[in-house]
Amino acid sequence: MKIYTNYDRIANAANMLLLTVITLAMLFPFYYIVIVSFTSYDEFVTKDLLLFPKKWVFDAYAYIFNTDTFLRSIWVTVFVTVVGTVISLLLTTMMAYSLTRKIMGERLFLFMVLFTFVFGAGIIPTYMVVKATQLLDTYWALIIPGAINSFNLIVMRQFFLGIPKDLTEASLIDGANDLQIFGRIILPLSKPAMAAFGLFYAVSNWNTYFNALIYISDPAKWTVQVVLRQIVILEQASSLSDGAQMALGQNPPPAETIGMAAVLVATIPILIVYPFLQKHFAKGVMLGSVKE
Repeated sequence: MKIYTNYDRIANAANMLLLTVITLAMLFPFYYIVIVSFTSYDEFVTKDLLLFPKKWVFDAYAYIFNTDTFLRSIWVTVFVTVVGTVISLLLTTMMAYSLTRKIMGERLFLFMVLFTFVFGAGIIPTYMVVKATQLLDTYWALIIPGAINSFNLIVMRQFFLGIPKDLTEASLIDGANDLQIFGRIILPLSKPAMAAFGLFYAVSNWNTYFNALIYISDPAKWTVQVVLRQIVILEQASSLSDGAQMALGQNPPPAETIGMAAVLVATIPILIVYPFLQKHFAKGVMLGSVKE
């Protein structure tokens, strides 16, 4: 049994105090977003700092949920996130597994992956490639160019190399081909890695902003992050009022309140997904760490 000295108690108390302050500092912006999103117009314009509203109102949420633009951007983002994550996981795992096999040009392909990991093509060459392939102003411009992350690919390959070769060799003796080994043996054993990298890809696709800004010119195809830019940064909430003002029967809430409500609505889906993957995520992030 460990005996705590006065120095240990003081150090623990200082650590707890420091961690509490850091936690509160990190949670306060999220708390402020929630509070402002439920604040009435009169209270918002009369108070400099809101810590708790006197009256909880839902005008901002009624406004954004009565706008076609915001709801459409949510569906676009959901589509890009789901389809993009599936495609990214499929391509990453297939290429990572291929690089674990003895194939012609294996070292060359691995070098090309490592080269892109260190040296990026840049914005203009990437834009020219997207334009030449006629992906501009399509959802695929948000999915295809970043479908494979070099870092994720390298770590996934190392994970596959850690799977005992006896399993694959026994399957080869039984007559299985590479595709059957990949689908029936490798993938079922890779659930922690796929959950971790799936979460990485999903968060990246959900937060797609810059690519949507430069590749998508049709407002009907904007992702939710671009719409949030219109509301929060440019304060153009009035551009969303596709019948919302008529539905409320009054002047729209201030742009700041609408922006906070939109940020909260856009954040909640990804927060809901995380607890379901947390069990696998804790194992997946340990990939590539030092093993005994």
